[in-house]
Amino acid sequence: MQAKMKTKKTQKQLVAFALATALAFMAARALLSLFRSRRKGCPEIKIRINLTTSEILNLADCIVSKSKKIHDSVAVVPLDKVAYSNVIMPLAELEAEQSYLVQSCLLPRMVATSKDVREASVEAEKIIDAHNVKCSMREDVYLVVKAFAARGEWLDPEAQRYVNRLVREFERRGVHLTSGKREEFERVKTRIGELCNRFVNNLNEEGRYLLFKESDLAGLPSNFIKSLDKTENGKLRVNDKPTHTYPILRHCKVGATRKAVAVAKDQRCLTENTKILEELVQLRHKMARLLGYSNYAEYALENQMAKTPFKVMEFLVDISENISKSAAKELQRLRDLKREEEGEAVFGMEDLQYYMHKAEELEFEIDYATVKQYFPVDSVTSGILRIYEQLFCLKFETVQEAEVWHPDVSLYSVFDSSCNQLLGFFYLDMYTRDGKFSHACVIALQDGCLMQNGTHQVHHICSRVSLAKFSGIRVESDFVELSSQLLENLCHESEILKMMSGFYKDIHKPVPDEVCRALKKKRKSFSGLKAKQKIVLCLFDQIIHTNEVVDTKALLRDLYPKEMLHIPLLEGTNPAASLMHLATGYDARCYNFIWSEVFAADMFLSKFKGDSLNWSVGIQYKNKVLAPGGSKDALDILHEFLEREPSQEGYMKEHFA
Repeated sequence: MQAKMKTKKTQKQLVAFALATALAFMAARALLSLFRSRRKGCPEIKIRINLTTSEILNLADCIVSKSKKIHDSVAVVPLDKVAYSNVIMPLAELEAEQSYLVQSCLLPRMVATSKDVREASVEAEKIIDAHNVKCSMREDVYLVVKAFAARGEWLDPEAQRYVNRLVREFERRGVHLTSGKREEFERVKTRIGELCNRFVNNLNEEGRYLLFKESDLAGLPSNFIKSLDKTENGKLRVNDKPTHTYPILRHCKVGATRKAVAVAKDQRCLTENTKILEELVQLRHKMARLLGYSNYAEYALENQMAKTPFKVMEFLVDISENISKSAAKELQRLRDLKREEEGEAVFGMEDLQYYMHKAEELEFEIDYATVKQYFPVDSVTSGILRIYEQLFCLKFETVQEAEVWHPDVSLYSVFDSSCNQLLGFFYLDMYTRDGKFSHACVIALQDGCLMQNGTHQVHHICSRVSLAKFSGIRVESDFVELSSQLLENLCHESEILKMMSGFYKDIHKPVPDEVCRALKKKRKSFSGLKAKQKIVLCLFDQIIHTNEVVDTKALLRDLYPKEMLHIPLLEGTNPAASLMHLATGYDARCYNFIWSEVFAADMFLSKFKGDSLNWSVGIQYKNKVLAPGGSKDALDILHEFLEREPSQEGYMKEHFA
């Protein structure tokens, strides 16, 4: 918990839909009182875990009832009586007070072992999301908030940012439009949601496969071959999902097989999703124009660190041009390898992963089976915590006999080691199991209490803000990954690798120096070509979202040879049809990851390189980068830490020098 803070953290998805009666509200309050009376230890932790299905749904009704009551009270404030105390404060306190209640409902869908409990949690999420949408479109609340903002009352910078954000969020949802335009906006937005769901569902349900003889898969590990289903005539069935395509493109010695698989991968949902994507582009453009923006990318980037499509395009083009020389040398090396192995066959997109992997094997000779023995999970976990302790003046303690949702889960308390102040808690749930969400993630359960992903946990726990909307990782999406990217840079330094390692038979024996050097060198191998592959799709994303009508296949046919050093797009394919980011919230923001990678390298080279565990720099980073959360513009945060404008030079030196 972040002690002495005025308000508490909440998740982006707040508050629910349902017309709860006063009786339901009272019953839910009684239920919460019962929960509190049952809680043992760690009174600072308010998140409720191990709830039953009925408890989850009753709690969702309680959340909706309280939220509706607060929004109703704000809506009826006379416009000439608006004040911070009767308009802004109630909304801010609602976010803070309900954060842990909302997550008590939503966490089970991610982690519960019971299917019934997971389904109840999903239902609660639908209720909460529906109510959230209703609240976000309340014109009566918007007019009151807008009236307060227009008064120009002096506020501290964080409170002023909060008021500005409330107004902007309402207006980005079209609440300020005339009734006719708002109806059109809602129709367009609803259609966009439907199409995004269809795009994703098509990819999830698509079940195409290819058939190969075992000899066609030469080079694949035997355990992979054994995992494939066989047809009656003895052929092996390969699907077009990453679990099959990635190892084949990386290991298969047969060029024809690689090409067939690469084509199948980039033809996934080709017809239906190409049509959907091109309609999405038109609808997003229309939505943005209704709101007064020139194009959708301008709308999508308004609240980002980059701010404008021009800035993103300038960034991508600069990086691409600066790495072209290195990428060309890398590509020539791969072409030489292919010539040695396959003769004068044309080098294509299907060859990139295979020959990069082959070149790395020849150069580095890293035996990953041996390397793994130096990184047992307990050594890595304890090592990372020690790194954070030294770098950020923290202290971690395991909470014994904590209430958790599964025996694999651990609970840690986090203290400021300089004054022994309790900062917060986090749950660590690292192992797969049936019914559990399958990807790595961080979930802010309440202010100062999280689940999973180490770098984001530290960002959240170290933030020091007054308002829940800006707590922790509630920052620009093109800034949120900088902390994890910085850690990735640190973790390739020998000093850090040794802290995280320990031979499984003797944990006091760290990973050898020669392995550290090889791992660091391998990380930089083929940096140019790897970056080019990211950039071509980022450019595509920006181009389609700064236009109204786009032929996506034609655009990629033109972009690929220009960006990929004359390697053409595979004939008859459209990789965009299976690029799920375009339908899951990264539209016009696919650049986020490489943006974070570039500026994290700048921070690393400027402040940490050669002295990875410098306590003074770590404290500066904690106070200047982590502590503000989203209460300041990310560019200002970065500028303050670096004491200059951020630059691409660190990235170029670190990866291409």
